[in-house]
Amino acid sequence: MLTVNKLVAQGRGLAPVLLKRAATVVLDWDTRQKSRFDSEDSQGRTLGVFLPRGTVVRGGDVLVAEDGSLIKVVATPQPVLVVRTCPEHGAPVDLLRAAYHLGNRHVQLEVQPDHLHLEPDHVLADMLRHMHLIVTEELAPFEPEGGAYAAGGHGHAHGHETHGHGHDHGHDHQGHHHNHNHNHDHDHDHDHDHSHGHAHAHHEHGPGCNHDH
Repeated sequence: MLTVNKLVAQGRGLAPVLLKRAATVVLDWDTRQKSRFDSEDSQGRTLGVFLPRGTVVRGGDVLVAEDGSLIKVVATPQPVLVVRTCPEHGAPVDLLRAAYHLGNRHVQLEVQPDHLHLEPDHVLADMLRHMHLIVTEELAPFEPEGGAYAAGGHGHAHGHETHGHGHDHGHDHQGHHHNHNHNHDHDHDHDHDHSHGHAHAHHEHGPGCNHDH
């Protein structure tokens, strides 16, 4: 068994020629969300993967074995529900609303600009259809959101390592004595009536909507 205890997210920093020659391992989401598992790569080698707890393996990541060999991860296409807006009466906010309700149910969810992916669940599918969304089942790699505090900050590979934003941005205002005490005496006698009468239309689709749900 070949032991693997290192992961390079999306193969960053590795030479393309090395990646081209690397073996591959095909993994579904159930396996990739585990930090320890066994598998077999394209060269027939048995891999014993031991990554830091909480690590999530994504398609495109590269595993590094104890002997230095590289193994590219391929995400297995698997059954997923694909959620899209109604092309006739829908709006982008419909997907945001769906993501909100699914998040409240702690559903693992992949968020794309024009669709959502989640694992098949007929109860959730019915709920989404009642929200006037188009739900179909397809085979596709599943890459759900890792959460804002996912181990290693993997998520969708947003590398924020170099930002280092502290609240002191190092702006040395030499000699600029900014006196921010402007004594702005704002007397807000503005009777803010918050009942603006916004009629929130929820796209009440009639029988002729032809959603083919």
